[in-house]
Amino acid sequence: MARALYSLTLLLLLPWTLLHLVLRGRRQPEYLRHWGERFGHYAPGSVDTRPLIWIHAVSVGETRAAQPLIKALRQRYPNHRILLSHMTPTGRATGEELYGDTVERVYLAYDYPWAVRRFLSHWQPCFGLIMETELWPNLLHACGKRGIPVVLVNARLSARSAGRYERLSALVTITLKQLAGVAAQSADDARRLKALGANEVAVVGNVKFDITPPAEMAALGATFRERIGQRPVFLCASTRDGEEDLLLAAWKPVFTGADAPLLVLVPRHPQRFEDVAQKVAVAGLRLQRRSDGLPVDTGTEVWLGDSLGEMFAYYAACDVAFVGGSLLDFGSQNLIEPCAVGRPVIIGPSTFNFAQAAASALAAGAALQGNNAGEILAAAKALLNDGPRRARMGEAGLAFTAAHRGATTRTLDWVGDLLSRTGR
Repeated sequence: MARALYSLTLLLLLPWTLLHLVLRGRRQPEYLRHWGERFGHYAPGSVDTRPLIWIHAVSVGETRAAQPLIKALRQRYPNHRILLSHMTPTGRATGEELYGDTVERVYLAYDYPWAVRRFLSHWQPCFGLIMETELWPNLLHACGKRGIPVVLVNARLSARSAGRYERLSALVTITLKQLAGVAAQSADDARRLKALGANEVAVVGNVKFDITPPAEMAALGATFRERIGQRPVFLCASTRDGEEDLLLAAWKPVFTGADAPLLVLVPRHPQRFEDVAQKVAVAGLRLQRRSDGLPVDTGTEVWLGDSLGEMFAYYAACDVAFVGGSLLDFGSQNLIEPCAVGRPVIIGPSTFNFAQAAASALAAGAALQGNNAGEILAAAKALLNDGPRRARMGEAGLAFTAAHRGATTRTLDWVGDLLSRTGR
């Protein structure tokens, strides 16, 4: 009954779904492409008859997190194809950038019963891996009926999300029970998922620790640094809507005079690049864009990182990094990446998406935390004026990430054991 009501609700919301795609397409034209895939219509299949492994990565973060898993899957299952499904155009673009033609890419069908049946009939995966916390009741029900094992990997569930799921416990419980298993990031994640009804839950760690900064991004970071020159660089990475306003408003009271660092702003979402450029103009700061490909002028105060797929390069080029999504209540973006590059990290008060990683980074001395924009900028100023402390924090970040590696191997070993029990 719970799933039937859910399906009826989805049907009633279909006009809104179509309108949503059109409206999003006004800012991101990519949303207007591949509509058929969102309803289970795919191009005719290739003649490749090898078995297929399906991985669902909803957007950019999950697609990047899948990197070590996809690399390991290729090694363990060399005779299989890999299908990577997404929900957002930026996730799909990231998949193309990272994996090229080595994987097949599509949008996952919306969770209408007929659409997910078409998806499964077309691709016929032998098993599926869903990254982090994507739970689609009709999709998982259809997989269960067809005997397709699906595992939630790198799974996380914050206390806040668990509270929301509890209000839909009947639907969430039957959905979780359709999973073959759950590979959780932490003991807290595992406990919350078990409480909601998940079976076969293991704690294997966070595969994001296994992502290696690409050598080409280190080289690009060095190029960025040449363009910037000798000025100190404070990076605000993956900032979310509203955070730039707070940081820009607090900037001049903290950084005044000729010794102010270069502020590098890299918004999380590309459709906001123009908005952020306007915010910088309103703040009265001189702006230059990464996309112009020119050396950074000595009079430039803000360098706008209006590019995709270059975050490791921005980290490599900075002296201190603030990780966005943590100043306002978004739960933080990935703070592991700057630690892996050996950069001192500053985070805001909201870290529920990376709760364990944030707590561990703070305890290791790899990160500092501020409660507001003023505290974050004050911490950045102190670090920029203290080279030895920056070096110690950078070394602590490298040690912190090294100590937590290995989740990919543990995940696939555990998944392999599950599949062997199902004969896959």
